[in-house]
Amino acid sequence: MKKYKRTSLEVQAVAYEVGKGMEDGFMPWSSVVTTGWIRTEHLIQVTREDGLVVCPFIQNRRGIIFLGEGDYIITEMDKERHVCGKDKFAERFEPLD
Repeated sequence: MKKYKRTSLEVQAVAYEVGKGMEDGFMPWSSVVTTGWIRTEHLIQVTREDGLVVCPFIQNRRGIIFLGEGDYIITEMDKERHVCGKDKFAERFEPLD
């Protein structure tokens, strides 16, 4: 497996606080659960021998992350895993020799 080093990124960050107007809006919990707010058009779909279509995912402390075409699975030194889309991977990571 090839190793990579994450390149520096400049970001702004602030801890979220309820009531400060930091969010773009709110969605009822029942809608989030029943609607499934995940873009599905690029998700990998595997058809098993029994005909059931399944989508692969990884699970980390943030929850379940479904894998899309071209995604990278990033494993940190503490074994925490994340997903990075191919469109962002080259911007965030550079190969180590």
